[in-house]
Amino acid sequence: MSKKNKKTEDVKDQVEEVLDTTVEEAETETEEVIDAETQLKEELGKEKDKFLRLFAEFENYKKRTSKERIELFKTASQDVIQSMLPVLDDFDRALKEIEKSEDTALVEGVGLIHNKLKEALKSKGLAEVEVSAGDVFNADNHEAITQIPAPSDDLKGKIVDVIEKGYTLGEKVIRFPKVVTGQ
Repeated sequence: MSKKNKKTEDVKDQVEEVLDTTVEEAETETEEVIDAETQLKEELGKEKDKFLRLFAEFENYKKRTSKERIELFKTASQDVIQSMLPVLDDFDRALKEIEKSEDTALVEGVGLIHNKLKEALKSKGLAEVEVSAGDVFNADNHEAITQIPAPSDDLKGKIVDVIEKGYTLGEKVIRFPKVVTGQ
């Protein structure tokens, strides 16, 4: 062979070697890119999941605190109103005694003040629990002070007398009515 042919063959061999090496490197680089892309997709998926969970947790927190705040506003005055209940009870008893007097101006004046006090408390959410003699006793809704022999058979297991009125503040019972039941 001539030198020229040998050189050409050497060059061809070198070119083929370079091409083979380049193809192998390109395949390796492609695999690395695919692996890196897959890995990045997995990491992105994990981060999205983490973000969604954190967002949901934050939304639940907002709802819970909002609900607690509303409940706090509803019952913020509960202590003050509970401390006013004995005064209201005394006022009711005093009004009953004053009504026995013959002074109509006094009865009207005290009645007006009594109504103002009741309306002021009512505007803050206070409501009286309706209970009367003859109603069926329910331990969930009434507080039994004592039991007495029933004056008649139809009052057995029922309320004979109401000792103290019960009140609700909003939907929450702040004082159960105290009653006497028939036995």
